[in-house]
Amino acid sequence: MNQQEIQSIKQRFGIIGNAPALNYAINVAMQVAATDLTVLITGESGSGKESFSKIIHSLSARKHGQFIAINCGAIPEGTIDSELFGHEKGSFTGAVDSRKGYFETTNGGTIFLDEIGEMPLGTQARLLRVLENGEFIRVGSSKTQKTDVRVVAATNVNLMDAVEKGKFREDLYYRLNTVPIFVPPLRERGADIELLFRKFTTDFAERYRINPLQLTESAKQTLMAYPFPGNIRQLKNIAEQISILESEQNKPIDGETLAKYLPLSQQPNRTLALFPQAPGTNGENFSERELLYKVLFDMRRDVNDLKKLVRDVLGNEQDGRQILHNHKDLFDSISPDVDLRPSTDVSVTRFLPATNGSIRAETPPPSETYGTHPPVQIFDNVDGDVNEVTEVEDVTHETEEDDSLSLERQEKEMILKALRRNNNKRKYAAQALGISERTLYRKIKQYEIDEE
Repeated sequence: MNQQEIQSIKQRFGIIGNAPALNYAINVAMQVAATDLTVLITGESGSGKESFSKIIHSLSARKHGQFIAINCGAIPEGTIDSELFGHEKGSFTGAVDSRKGYFETTNGGTIFLDEIGEMPLGTQARLLRVLENGEFIRVGSSKTQKTDVRVVAATNVNLMDAVEKGKFREDLYYRLNTVPIFVPPLRERGADIELLFRKFTTDFAERYRINPLQLTESAKQTLMAYPFPGNIRQLKNIAEQISILESEQNKPIDGETLAKYLPLSQQPNRTLALFPQAPGTNGENFSERELLYKVLFDMRRDVNDLKKLVRDVLGNEQDGRQILHNHKDLFDSISPDVDLRPSTDVSVTRFLPATNGSIRAETPPPSETYGTHPPVQIFDNVDGDVNEVTEVEDVTHETEEDDSLSLERQEKEMILKALRRNNNKRKYAAQALGISERTLYRKIKQYEIDEE
């Protein structure tokens, strides 16, 4: 296929972009369209897989037949067999009449099965029979029927992983994967991102009768650096949002303004994503180990906050103070950089044996109070037989273990490294670290970092 034919297909189906991977996928779709082979389209959610199924149908001998797109993940497991293959009257509760399924009504046409990885195993066995013999049986019937339907399937998950986990039939996978087509994610399409953004903003400007947006060079770089986990669907939503909210500014959109509309997200492949490079850096990126340390810092802070909250809540009740004592080892590990002072200054109460065998409470003078430590009451011999004085143990937070100190050193080193790489500019250092400028300022004060 030459470039002119590919460009004609793009115009016909509204596909924008010139990325080599995109052109190759279109080329494969055009070549396989003339056959009756089953096609499996893979790619991330929102990358435009359905457009390729329409290309295959429109260029095939079935183009005058019916085309139907079905999202397998949107149909409940209990009804998907009925939807696809039909059912007989009385075959299940609510089946008041017989009904034809999609494979019967689309005879001679094309069925696009999106999210094929979400199809239940029982339905997969029925689908395999259709693909191999062109036969199916309605739910509640014993009569075999014939159908001539081409199946184009799509998925955004790794079907081989699903096969290994027993969630997808291996024989069905190889039957579907006769001709694979991979639709590249938006972040791998380079300049196509800007072309699509310009197309969307122009369309929205015409629809809402507003001025089309213009991007500065910094905004273009920001747009190109963003991973777009939602792909084209996410880009379109962002373009519409900016078109509406920034149309009255009557000036080009800069990178800082655009960044407000780009939510923080991880890479879709769930690996650690490198943060976008800030202006003025020397081109180095943080290593994966450093990013792991950052994740550990965030987790430790969250655990410390949760421990502090639980301790403060329990410290206000007698039963809660007993729980704190019983789990002293858990609450002693709270990080020293967390404010551990209780909301009220309460003295520790000692419970002493009285002469008549009962228990009397004694509150020590202020010199013996524990100040900032949470009050805990310890009852000795719950049955009331107290033979000796039981004093309250000091439930304090101690200095964190050596591993926590090591993490703090690593955190300080990361901050120093980010500041050096960005010429001590807090704004860009905070962006590189993936934290707010305010948080960075607090950390600089905490670690007494000299920025000069």
